[in-house]
Amino acid sequence: MKSIKQSPTDPDFVQNPYAFYDSAREHGPLVYWEDYQTICAVSFEAVSALLKDRRFGRELPSDLAPPIAPHTKPFYDLEAHSMLELEPPRHTQLRALVLRAFTSRRIKSLEPEIRALAHGLIDAFPSGDFDLLKAFCTPIPVIIICRLLGVPEKDAVQLLDWSAKMVSMYQARRTREIEEDAAQASTEFADYIRRHIQTKRAAPADDLISELIRARDEGGSLSEDELITTCILLLNAGHEATVHTMGNTVKLLMSLGITDITAEVVEEAIRFDPPLHSFTRYAKEDVTVFGHAFRRGEAVNCLLASANRDPAAYPYPNVFDPARKGPVNTSFGGGIHFCVGAPLARLELVTALKVLFERCPTLSPADPSEFANVYHFHGLKALMVRR
Repeated sequence: MKSIKQSPTDPDFVQNPYAFYDSAREHGPLVYWEDYQTICAVSFEAVSALLKDRRFGRELPSDLAPPIAPHTKPFYDLEAHSMLELEPPRHTQLRALVLRAFTSRRIKSLEPEIRALAHGLIDAFPSGDFDLLKAFCTPIPVIIICRLLGVPEKDAVQLLDWSAKMVSMYQARRTREIEEDAAQASTEFADYIRRHIQTKRAAPADDLISELIRARDEGGSLSEDELITTCILLLNAGHEATVHTMGNTVKLLMSLGITDITAEVVEEAIRFDPPLHSFTRYAKEDVTVFGHAFRRGEAVNCLLASANRDPAAYPYPNVFDPARKGPVNTSFGGGIHFCVGAPLARLELVTALKVLFERCPTLSPADPSEFANVYHFHGLKALMVRR
C-alpha cells in the first residue's frame, strides 16, 4: 500500500483537494495518508463497498477506544448516544424513530414552505454586494429543520453558533480551544433541548420532538440522553451539509452560466463538489479487503469526494455534466448510515436554487470566494454576490 503525504490544512489543498485525490487513486483503491495516520479508500469501488460492508462499523470497539480527555467529556457524552456513531441494534431503533418525521410524504409537503421561505429571503436581499451564504444559503436549511423539530426559528442564530462549535471537533484544524468551545456548546445545547422536551411533554405538537417524546414515554425505546442527542444531531446535520452544498453549487453554476435548475443539475453538483469529503469506519473483526488485512478496530477513511471523481465510475469526472449517467454518488454515504436527511436536502437545494435563479437570473460573483479551512468538510468562507 502506498503511503502519501498531504496536510489537510494546507491552503492549496483547502482550495482544491481534487488534484490530491486524483494522484492518490493512481496508487490503487487504498492508500495510507500519513498526515492522518490512517488507511483511506479512494476509489469509487472501494468507498462504496466499505460503506456497505457490515464487517465495518462506526463504533470503535470499547476495549480499543482511547481515553477521553476530561475537558472534552460533555461533547463525547452526547456523541455516545448519536445515531451517526452507533451500530445495531441501537442504531436501528433510533433510525426507525427518526424516519417517522422523514417520510417521503412529509418531505414533499415542505416544498411550498421552502419556496415561500426562499422568496422571502430574496425580498430582503440588500442592495449592492452581499454574502449569499448569510442571506440565503444558511437560513433555509436551519429554519426548515427548526420547523420539523418544533423549536423556535428565532433561536436559529444561537443554534448555529452551538452547531458550528460542535462540528469543529471533526475538522483537521482542531485545537484545545476548539475542544473547550465544543464542550461548552454541547452542555448549553443539551440544556436547551432538555427545556424544550419539558415544554413539548406538557403541550405536544405535530413535530419531531413531540413524536420522539411519545416514543420514549409510551414504549420506553428511547432514553432521555438518546432523545436529546438525536435532536442535536438532526439540527447539526440538518443544515451543515446543505449550507455547504448550496454555497458550492451557486459558486459553480455562476462560473458556468447555468441558471436552469433541475434535479439533474443539483445531483451533478452534489457529486462534483460535495460538502463532506471523508467518513470513517472501523473493522469489527480481522478482515481482508482490497488487498489489505485490516485488524479489528483498525480505521479506514472513506474519501467520498475522491470516489465521486473516479474516472472508473464517471467518464471525464472533472467535467460538470448534468446529463451524466452513472452510479449514485457517495456524497450521502451508504449502507445503514446512508444520510436520513438526503431527500430533504435534495428538495431544499432544487426548490431554493430554482427560486434564486428565477428571481436573480443575473446573479454574479462580487469577489473571488475561497473555501474555508474546515476539512473534512468542504464549504466556502463567504459567497459575495451582486444581483
